[in-house]
Amino acid sequence: MTGTLVLAGTPIGEIADAPPRLATELAAADVIAAEDTRRLRRLTQALDVHPAGRIVSYFEGNEAARTPELADALAGGARVLLVTDAGMPSVSDPGYRLVAAAVERGIKVTAVPGPSAVLTALAVSGLPVDRFCFEGFLPRKAGERLSRLREVADERRTLVYFEAPHRLDDTLAAMAEVFGADRRAAVCRELTKTYEEVRRGPLGELAPWAAEGVRGEITVVVEGAPESGPQELDAAELVRRVRVREEAGERRKEAIAAVAAAAGIPKREVFDAVVAAKNAEQAAAKNTGQGAAKNAGQGAPD
Repeated sequence: MTGTLVLAGTPIGEIADAPPRLATELAAADVIAAEDTRRLRRLTQALDVHPAGRIVSYFEGNEAARTPELADALAGGARVLLVTDAGMPSVSDPGYRLVAAAVERGIKVTAVPGPSAVLTALAVSGLPVDRFCFEGFLPRKAGERLSRLREVADERRTLVYFEAPHRLDDTLAAMAEVFGADRRAAVCRELTKTYEEVRRGPLGELAPWAAEGVRGEITVVVEGAPESGPQELDAAELVRRVRVREEAGERRKEAIAAVAAAAGIPKREVFDAVVAAKNAEQAAAKNTGQGAAKNAGQGAPD
């Protein structure tokens, strides 16, 4: 007989939120695979549990290498318990590879339901929760981040992201640029912990707030795109949206087509706005240059 893989949810802050079955599984497991063994020790101490099984580390750096070892243990009949630092394994944390390996071998996979930052943030955000998408962490590089955001710019479901505190201001600014400064959002910080805070408001207001410095574990919930008809955008906004896409690596032709499609207007209208803006900039630069040359030609009086 093969063993069982148990994915166990752990508290995201308040230790009292640990499900009662977690202690039972920690005590009974043959192998406990933990994202951080030091945090696991603190957790077992808080729950007054004394694991009898073998404890191994299972984190991003060794996940690929350790998965076959754990899969072999499961195939040999072991009960393997997988826990991460906080929340449910596999949700932006190690776990997917081991689950896939277990499923491929026909090994039973079950879970100890527990706290989830995604669902907790959704519940307290004040935004629609009937339909939502979890997008995990955005890319660190600005261009890649903008590109990923553009992919969901027209998504009508509520969006949920994880983010590091030192990148939050850049992320919110990028969201305001792509989604619009008026799009509603909620920044959920240190959920269930002593300094829990939920800051709600338009992206255009949240970005300057985050620039002042934010600490702790962050989950960002963003309102989905409005279901109303095509937006009425002035020429300056059309040009700005094209430039955002160009700066992220898109060719101008593709950027114009994408902006036109999102706004529900002909491509010619966007193209004309871009050309007019370019001509205006060139004319301004020429006038500035002529003025500088004229001043230089006058020279100093004798």
